[in-house]
Amino acid sequence: MDVFEPARLGPLTLRNRVIKAATSEGMTPDALVTDDLVEYHRRPAAGGVGMTTVAYCAVAPEGRTERRQIWMRPEAVPGLRRLTDAVHAEGAAASAQLGHAGPVADASSNGVPAISAGRFFNPLGMAFTKVAKAEDIERITRAHAEAARLAIESGFDAVELHLGHNYLASAFLSPRLNRREDGYGGPIENRAKVALGIARAVRDEVGDRIAITAKLNMRDGVRGGLEIDDSLHVARRLQEEGTVDALELTAGSSLLNPMYLFRGEMPIPEFAASYKLPMRIGLRMFGKRFLRAYPYQDAYLLEHARRFRAELDLPLILLGGITDRASMDTAMAEGFEFVAMARALLREPDLVNRIAADPSTPSLCVHCNRCVPTVYRGTHCPLVPAPD
Repeated sequence: MDVFEPARLGPLTLRNRVIKAATSEGMTPDALVTDDLVEYHRRPAAGGVGMTTVAYCAVAPEGRTERRQIWMRPEAVPGLRRLTDAVHAEGAAASAQLGHAGPVADASSNGVPAISAGRFFNPLGMAFTKVAKAEDIERITRAHAEAARLAIESGFDAVELHLGHNYLASAFLSPRLNRREDGYGGPIENRAKVALGIARAVRDEVGDRIAITAKLNMRDGVRGGLEIDDSLHVARRLQEEGTVDALELTAGSSLLNPMYLFRGEMPIPEFAASYKLPMRIGLRMFGKRFLRAYPYQDAYLLEHARRFRAELDLPLILLGGITDRASMDTAMAEGFEFVAMARALLREPDLVNRIAADPSTPSLCVHCNRCVPTVYRGTHCPLVPAPD
């Protein structure tokens, strides 16, 4: 496979196999699309990606990590339509990342309790989570289907279901966060019910009108969390049920070990500055315990992802350290149908076009991770000027 050849993704044909991964933008102060958000996604579309992913479109008000994030409702559709029109005008497709933050949600910001598989203290909201009841699970599952319908109305070509990073569906998958004794706890067959039910509800709602992908943790990177064998069980079920057109393989816990996904440097002072007191002081004092350092290397999730490639026929999207033509070609040679880029495109939105023109083009991203805390302020890579 050539990364720059057109490729099928469910009912879609993308102009190439490069997807801009979902990266929190911090550009929706009223939980609605802004001109800055439109431009944020137009630039990588003009820069050559096959598809850009809008993050994060919560399916319910309490499903936001904080109150300024978009949540899918009729009022959001006109702005989202303006965004998808801008992306389409540049020749790219647009995907909406749909999900429910669960225990990652900031209850104090949202003004409603966070919901999780079990009782868990979230230091961001300084409150314990509410344990999801059967009616909560049913409501949130329906909300994913409704959000997918609104995504179609908004002009999106695809939706990405967020089943990772210990957001709600991922919290149910995690043995550490899910210690329930009902039908949603215990063995992986039970813990997978929420994730599988969400995917099934969305497929039933949209059929083959748009593509459906899912972002799935391979492992949480925390003691007692989800591990590869259980994640493979979920992936096989998604494949068997035909509810998704591709899986984007990810890792890490936004609650317990976020740097397991990002790799590279730990900008603790910048992270601390993004939070209010007392979290700011806590991160400055104890940040090294929470933001553990992992060395960066190209294609750093490939080793784990190989097991999924070996056991699945489902198209897979390789994420993590895809920054140049060499890492793209490695992914294609290993049988991955797509690659996803994130931080490198924050530094250089036109990187894909430049790699296509000159395969020796290096990425300027230095994996400093200073872009991660800046998204809460709606800014771009701090190493380059903001666009005019």
